[in-house]
Amino acid sequence: MRPGLAMTVRAGRLFAYAWLTLFASLPSAGWSNPQEAQLKAAFIYRFAQFTEWPPPPLQEFHYCMVGEGPLASALQAISSKSQAGVPAVFRLIKSPSQAEACQLLVLAAVDRLDWQRWMRALKDEPVLLVGDSPDAFRAGAVFTLVLETNGLAFRVNNTEARRRGLVLSSQVLKLAREVR
Repeated sequence: MRPGLAMTVRAGRLFAYAWLTLFASLPSAGWSNPQEAQLKAAFIYRFAQFTEWPPPPLQEFHYCMVGEGPLASALQAISSKSQAGVPAVFRLIKSPSQAEACQLLVLAAVDRLDWQRWMRALKDEPVLLVGDSPDAFRAGAVFTLVLETNGLAFRVNNTEARRRGLVLSSQVLKLAREVR
């Protein structure tokens, strides 16, 4: 087996194991809001790990979020870890002009009109957009989290990721509920 292929297979197995471990450690029904928020934050953190941004290399990785609540707290806690070997920073933002420095932007509980406003402002910027509503997937989120009766799933808009210059790992695409 070629060295690069062996690394890819090993990374794929580790990735799948990490996702399965997350699912196995959580109850399947009746999640409290903090548990749901922690799981969503873990997914978002993994999305960042399996995304490549265009050059130049990052000096800092900025996790940004619109909206407050349990998800913001959970994402702030998990995003304190470095990302791709660079320090990570978490920021709550309120306007699209603040999103220019973000590598990953979570638009939580944002309606379709707000999505359109954010999409116009961000244009083609290499920002990994994450949403948590059906409108988010249709409006251009790269990743959309979907809460189902038996756990959390996600959809991927790989076309939007490529348009933004982002490269998503094939491992994350395999695990998605839907890929566009």
